[in-house]
Amino acid sequence: MAAKVLERIPEQAPHAGKKMLVRRSGADRSQRARHVVQGLFVVLNCWIAVQFYLWVRYFEHGGQGLYVSRPAGVEGWLPIAGLMNSIYFLRTGNIPAIHGAAMFLFLAFVLMSLLLKKAFCSWLCPVGTSSEALWKLGRKIFGHNLRLPRWLDIPFRGLKYLLLGFFLFIVGTMSAEALQSFMYTPYGVIADVKMLNFFRNIGEPAGIVIAILVFGSVLVQNFWCRYLCPYGALMGIVSLLSPVKIRRDSEACIDCAKCAKACPSGLAVDRLVQIHSAECTACMECVAVCPAENALQFSLAPRRAATSPERWRRRVVGPAVFAGILVYIFLGMVLFARATSHWQTGIPQSVYMDLVPRANSVTHPGM
Repeated sequence: MAAKVLERIPEQAPHAGKKMLVRRSGADRSQRARHVVQGLFVVLNCWIAVQFYLWVRYFEHGGQGLYVSRPAGVEGWLPIAGLMNSIYFLRTGNIPAIHGAAMFLFLAFVLMSLLLKKAFCSWLCPVGTSSEALWKLGRKIFGHNLRLPRWLDIPFRGLKYLLLGFFLFIVGTMSAEALQSFMYTPYGVIADVKMLNFFRNIGEPAGIVIAILVFGSVLVQNFWCRYLCPYGALMGIVSLLSPVKIRRDSEACIDCAKCAKACPSGLAVDRLVQIHSAECTACMECVAVCPAENALQFSLAPRRAATSPERWRRRVVGPAVFAGILVYIFLGMVLFARATSHWQTGIPQSVYMDLVPRANSVTHPGM
């Protein structure tokens, strides 16, 4: 206790009383750990993107030039394929032969959400990382970010759940045979190439939409993630079952409300004992700004017999453990898929040689 300093909370605190601040004795490392993980995952995705682009160009040039192997990790950008293959697996017990990596990555990200809230969104997702960089840029330029009024914010947040419901309805009503047949169509086989070509040959309408999303993300924190991302909506629903949550000790809390101001999701962290919301991404920004010892922590529920802060603290999931669990799940799922020979899609090169050069003319089987 010698290292802890007792001081009275500032008079301007919104709920100021006679509580005394027991200042945190150590520096918070959650944001440093999170940014390191974000950076490593961005680098990994950039590496995969370059390798995939070179692979596509090889087939577009008729087998001339540099050949690199197809990076199966690109299927992490095919969430619909991952969802379809996961449903197929649940119904049949068989691991799909086409885009199997999409399923394994999809299940890995869902498992992360089940154990550690929406950690995928704030720790791994490159789109989430880009969105965070944009709203921080907006804060530097304009001095603050906009927050929509509650009467507008809540219905807008519901949009991503409507989009998720649409995709779940479409995919969920398909039979196992239909799911498998779709993957074996030319469109299904080169869905990853179609995705690449969409961004390579982006049209004016799509460019305008993306520009609006980027501008909205500069003005509003996590604009895309908060209002429109169906993938994040699914992770949020799964995260409601997570055993770890942001928990507030009302006795240690000095009611300074710094946590609520720092929360990118706009949650009332300062008024709740624990955060159950599907909007919590486990970014720990609220924990990072909290000045009081043990007032706010990302932890498991306290043991029934434990009421002391000391025993509560032993159930905290620290940033190093948090990052380690994410890496363990991610690498574990990839290594398992590799060991069982389900990571790579076993399509003959002759098929790619035929389909990749004419990918733009390959249409959805339902069209």
